[in-house]
This record gives sequence, structure tokens and C-alpha cells, in this order.
Amino acid sequence: MKTTLKTYKLIQHSFGVLLLLISLNAFAQQKKTRPNIILFLVDDMGIMDTSVPFCAEVMPLNKRYHTPNMERLARQGMKFTNAYAQPVCTPTRTSLLTGMNTARTHITNWTSPNKNEPTDAKDEQFAPLNWNINGLSNTTNTENTVYATTFPQLLKKAGYYTIHVGKAHWGSMGTPGSNPYNLGFMVNIAGHSAGHPQSYLSEQRYGNLPGKAQAQAVPDLQEYYNSGTFLTEALTLEAKKAMETPIARKEPFYLNLAHYAVHVPLMADKRFVQSYYDAGLDSAEAKYASMVEGMDKSLGDIMDFLTEKGVAENTIIVFMSDNGGLDAHGRGGAVNTHNFPYRSGKGSVYEGGIREPMLVKWPGVAKTQSINANPVIIDDFFPTMLDWAGITDKKTIQKLDGLSLVPTLKNPAIKLNDRPLVFHYPNKWTNEKEEQLLGINYYSALRYGKWKLIYRMRNQALELYDLSKDISEKNDLAASNPTETKKLANILGKTLKERGAQMPVVSSTSKPVSFPDELTIK
Repeated sequence: MKTTLKTYKLIQHSFGVLLLLISLNAFAQQKKTRPNIILFLVDDMGIMDTSVPFCAEVMPLNKRYHTPNMERLARQGMKFTNAYAQPVCTPTRTSLLTGMNTARTHITNWTSPNKNEPTDAKDEQFAPLNWNINGLSNTTNTENTVYATTFPQLLKKAGYYTIHVGKAHWGSMGTPGSNPYNLGFMVNIAGHSAGHPQSYLSEQRYGNLPGKAQAQAVPDLQEYYNSGTFLTEALTLEAKKAMETPIARKEPFYLNLAHYAVHVPLMADKRFVQSYYDAGLDSAEAKYASMVEGMDKSLGDIMDFLTEKGVAENTIIVFMSDNGGLDAHGRGGAVNTHNFPYRSGKGSVYEGGIREPMLVKWPGVAKTQSINANPVIIDDFFPTMLDWAGITDKKTIQKLDGLSLVPTLKNPAIKLNDRPLVFHYPNKWTNEKEEQLLGINYYSALRYGKWKLIYRMRNQALELYDLSKDISEKNDLAASNPTETKKLANILGKTLKERGAQMPVVSSTSKPVSFPDELTIK
């Protein structure tokens, strides 16, 4: 009996050890096979600022820019021709991290580097909007912020090594959101509260000049001072260094490589600018094009690095911009030309301000050289990232507005048309002259299938466009198609209300502007 009991206990112990080994092996296999994820995010890059055509045909602007590595990524993955962000940077960047639409976050304009400093211009018609001027936070006690779970927090919890390199711009100085470590990142290089660099030049220490440092001075890059290294190149070198650690440890990693380029100030990347001068571009456009090409070199360097390290086939790469390209505001040339054939640019809810160049390489899954015409939005990145990482515990503080893109990446034939994509900008960014020319300030918009509804809050007017026939938004169908206009106005209004959207308050009446579903449409 004694021997039998000992034998039973030995068998029981051995069985327990075996189960533990099987479990550990399964975990190790899962950890080994989980993909690395890289988001290559460009600042202020328009959909036409590339030699990759996102229209049905090659356009003149595609011939201006030289982006061979974007072409390479497009060949190796899927091109999204109807990808959207918000009109300006912080709203897009916070929607990216939280999966919430800007109507819900109340982060509807770019945030100042300085705490509690509104960035809206003064307006005679509307009172200042009480939006979340301090951005995103991981605590409940920070005023004028949205409190939310970020996907890097969930990736980190699931065993991912999380890296941020470059522009952050999630929160104002002195608030939790200004520090990427508070938002789930284990490494932060050069990310802080500012929305653009003081300088791209190492000779100017990226803005960190003695006695003249500004809030926009880029931190953490002292070793490159006076080296002749353009900011985009310095960030690329740092990103490669940061990836060495998880690759050596055989840990899955997430890299948020968010370039400051191609945001103003426009500065010549000397490696590339001469060819654009030779092509006859003016100074501003030549500098801009050189910055685009420098960004593209960075993409190629990252792709080459992954191949050299033997991890390219287990790494998903997403290429995206945070809003449309500048149109005249800060550029040379005439208005409505910089994103042609798309209308307007950064700051506007017309297509030139929100439609983005998006590419996804998912080795072995997303079909190479494929095109996906589904309308998608930056809110979708949050659930997509979690699905890629195999995270099943998706508990968040906030309600998500995004939808996982994994099904349509696997099969582009899956349609995502019948859902509202909302763009909400109840703020004032620029002066009245540019407001008229570019359609900036106090707008909301809805993309729903082939239709686009524009709501101008200034005069409570609606515009309707059929994007399947009119990507330039020239032919307003609101008067000739009141049925569709009313239908979409109801969808936009109800969606804005459900998400708790803020509307501008009329100074003379102290009442908010009507939601679009409250208008009388004949």
C-alpha cells in the first residue's frame, strides 16, 4: 500500500510537471510566433506626396516625388485607397492610441506644448470651445484630458516590447500624456509635448541652442549635434538601435516610428534637395520634396534592417499619415493644388485634408500588390493591433469606435461600406480668408459608402458628394438629392450625439449650433 501511494504521488507529480512543460512550451511558441508590429507614421504627408499612385491612375504629383521604398512596400503588401485620418495631428494621434473617434475624445484640435493653453483662434461668431486642450491621460484627475486605455498598454501587458521614436504630441507639457512612458511605452526617444520640431538640422541641435531652447526643441538626440545628420535620419538610427534589444531577446515588439517630417518648418534635406531644384521647383516645394524623400529613405532603411536581422517575415508594417498635406498654408503655389485632384488640405474635412496614404505589409496573409478600396479610419488601428497581437482580453476604460481590419486584410472582398466614418472639427485653426478658400474651421463630415456629407457649422449648410464619381468634391448634390442628404444628415447627427460630440456655442445667443439631423431639409 505504501509503495502504491508513493507510486501514485510520483505519477501525479510527473503529470503535473508534464502539464507545466506543455503549458510553458505553448506559451513559448505563442510568444515566438506573435508578429512584430511597426507603425511608420508620417506627419502632414498628403496622399499625393508620393510616387505611389493612390488614385485610379498616375497623377502629375506622383511624378514629382521619389519614394521607391513606398513603392517597394506597396509591392509587398496591400494599398488602401480610401484610408482616413482627422484634419489635424493630435486628434488623429489620440484616436490612434485609444480607438475612440474625436467626437468622443473631445480632442478636436492640436494641443499646445503648454498646459491649459487653448490653440483655437478667436472668432466673432462663436465662443471658445471647452475641449480637452491637454490631450490624453492615463489618470482621472488631469483637467481637460480624456482618460483612456491605450493599445500600447495592452501590448505591453501581453509581453510586447513597446518602443516610441519621434513625434508624440498626445498631451501638453506637465500632463501625463506628454510622456509616452505613461501611455504604455517602455522606450521613448524624442517624443514629448510638441507638435513640430524647432529645427531638423543637427547644426542647430534640433532646436536646443544654448539660451534659446524652445518648447519645440527635440529632446534626446545630443549625440547627433553638429554631425550633419538630418532629424529624420537620426530618428531612423535610434529606431534601429531600439529594436536590437527585443530582437536579441526574441521578444515580440511594437515600434511606433512617428517622424516629425514632413511638418513645417520646411528645411532642405541636403542629401536629396538638389534634384528638385534641378526639376524647377521653387524653394519651398523643393525643400518639401526633399523631406518626403528623406522619409522614404527611412522606410527603406527600416525594411532593410528587418531583413538583415532575419525578422522581416514575422513583422507587420503599417504606413500612414496623420492628416492631409498642407495646401498653400505654409507652402508655395496656389490653393487646392498640393493634393490635387483632392480638394483642400490639412485642417479641412474635404478629401485633401483627411484622405491618407496607407500601406500594410502582413507577410503571408495580406496579398502582395493588392488594393483595398474599403473606407477605413485611424480609429480602426486600435482593435486591429490587438488582433494582430492575439490579445483576447480587450477590456478598456473607453468605448471603442474603431473596427478591426484583420478580416478585410485577409480578404479585401469583405465590404465595410455601411458604417459611418465621422470627422469632427468644431474649432478655429486659421483666418477667415483661408477658411473660405480651403474649407477650414467649424466643419463636420461623414463618409458613408460612396457618399460624403459636409456640414458647415458657420452657416448650418450641408453639402453632398458622390465620391465614386467626384473625388474632387466639385459637384454638390445636396439640393438635387434631398432624400440622400436628409438620410446622411440623420446618420451624422445621431452618431455625433451618441459619441457626445461638442458643438460650437454662438456668442450672441449662448446656444450651441444645431446638429445636422436637426436641420430642416426640403
